[in-house]
Amino acid sequence: MSQQEPIKSSSDLKVYFDMEWLGPTQENGVFASNEQGMSIKFLLSVPSRIKIHESLATLNILDAQTGRIVFKLFKDVVPETCENFRVLCTDERKDQGLRYAGSTFHRIIPQFMIQGGDFTRGNGTGGKSIYGSTFNDENFKLKHTKPGMLSMANAGPNTNGSQFFITTAVTSWLDGKHVVFGEVADEESMKVVRAIEATGSSSGTVKYKKRPTIVACGQL
Repeated sequence: MSQQEPIKSSSDLKVYFDMEWLGPTQENGVFASNEQGMSIKFLLSVPSRIKIHESLATLNILDAQTGRIVFKLFKDVVPETCENFRVLCTDERKDQGLRYAGSTFHRIIPQFMIQGGDFTRGNGTGGKSIYGSTFNDENFKLKHTKPGMLSMANAGPNTNGSQFFITTAVTSWLDGKHVVFGEVADEESMKVVRAIEATGSSSGTVKYKKRPTIVACGQL
């Protein structure tokens, strides 16, 4: 399989998600959880960007975790796709209901991807772009070459809306079918992605009562 050249861009366009989720903590790639899938004992240290809220401090029981994912967008390669994502992150069209804030990751498959962006229905059947219901595939120049690639989810050719996914493995079979337009910007952000990945299942259903939620987002 041919390797993608490092992506060079004259821009420095970055956006972020501030996330909240229930799930296991991670250290050195190992997760801990309990049978109920509700809360876990604080046995492992937590990456610096992932904060822990304790509902019962004396018992060290976790209630929720929070963390930030920063994305780098390749607007020189796919400007229309990047602008759609940027606007949905910044609340510029919130009066039209076009915003990621408050939406969830509804489909999470470990060793594959985490998917979100359906802010109209929340189940993978909705969403909307800033250009209308859907917009065309811009190009397929960028590939799904590593974990952390940011790509558009779709229902077939030229059906991009607001749904997206973040890869957690190499997914080369998606090349030419889904438009890659960004990547997770740094290692700390990828730790948050991995923690969210651990809340999923082989069916894509989130194992915990509350889905990972974008509580705030914007442009850096």
